[in-house]
Amino acid sequence: MARPTEFQGSFLSRISIRRNQIVSMDVNHEHELEELEYFQKHVAERFSELITSPSPHHSSSSSSDAAAVSHPSDPILSIPWLQNLLDVFMSCEAEFKAVLSTTQISKSPSLERVLPEMLDRILKALDLCNAVVNGIDSVRQSRRLAEIAVTALKQRPLCDGSVRRAKRALTSLLIGLNADERRDRNSGGSGCSNQRRTTSRSWSFGTRSNVTGGGSYGQVVSKNWSATKQIQAMVANLVLPRGAEASGPVMPVYIMSSVMVLVMWVLVAAVPCQTSSVLVAPLPLPKHQNWASAAVNIQERIGEELKRKEKRCGGGGLMEEMQRMEKIGLSLMDFAERFRYPADEEEEVVVAEKVDEMEEICRGMEVGLEDLQRQVRQVFHRLVRSRIEIVSVLDQAPAI
Repeated sequence: MARPTEFQGSFLSRISIRRNQIVSMDVNHEHELEELEYFQKHVAERFSELITSPSPHHSSSSSSDAAAVSHPSDPILSIPWLQNLLDVFMSCEAEFKAVLSTTQISKSPSLERVLPEMLDRILKALDLCNAVVNGIDSVRQSRRLAEIAVTALKQRPLCDGSVRRAKRALTSLLIGLNADERRDRNSGGSGCSNQRRTTSRSWSFGTRSNVTGGGSYGQVVSKNWSATKQIQAMVANLVLPRGAEASGPVMPVYIMSSVMVLVMWVLVAAVPCQTSSVLVAPLPLPKHQNWASAAVNIQERIGEELKRKEKRCGGGGLMEEMQRMEKIGLSLMDFAERFRYPADEEEEVVVAEKVDEMEEICRGMEVGLEDLQRQVRQVFHRLVRSRIEIVSVLDQAPAI
């Protein structure tokens, strides 16, 4: 029979172990709260930079990049601004993985639910990255058409032949920019032109594809594929955590998922992609939370731009350089349509100024589009690696 002192020692040992477990849980929870607070602060600060700060990309731009240098800070949806947006995304994604690496999945059943949902969002984001890469190619084609028009309209003396060459290039340019729809309406037409060129191919990994080992471009899918539908699917089960989950490890997953949706939506709005329309607001961000304040501001500003431009039959294409190119292209087309040789001297001076401005835009886009496309590819590969790491975390969860 055991002595009373043995029972007492055993009992006290169990109390001590239990107390240590409780202390350990408290320490872990405090650490999670600190990580969450830091992550939220990081997201808030980085997105605030997109609204208030000049672009670091300007410092590395060449002196010939007049389109970028002419602005003290980057206009929203300009190429340098989009590059900054992708920088912010990759910075937030790196911090998110740091938070995730300190989380014990087995002690948070909710994570086992939301992380697979995030994996699905990443698949859709990979599709969207590929669509944007292809869309940038179409913007590059628009730049080439604008350059043809510039070269033709710089000929002196300006004659019927050079103006006809410029008019042909401008017609194709405006069709590609959807500006022909506005011209049709102004002249009493029906709006959407049957000649409008849309992106006819895209890529999709789908739910059956294995993206844990890498990723590639060029998988052709149906013409019914839509960038907007991809974004809608990403938002479908994205719900703001409440109660205890709002201060737990589920919250960083929600924040990073929201950031990913917002960034993909901005890219689809800026770059012509295969889509029927662009959502004015992709998701209801929690305005009352500090991390979302600047993101809400960006979403609202771009949403207003979408409504103001009334983009139809495909939407998107709100890249700031494209908008300026469209405006100048419409003006040059009006000139070309009423041109009679010899040109009026005063009007020729005005046209020359617009041609110079178009040339500056083209010069800025030449390097900018290449850099932007390279950066979208970097995001693509970063997302592939993130998916591999999340899958690994989930696989190891039972052993934790």
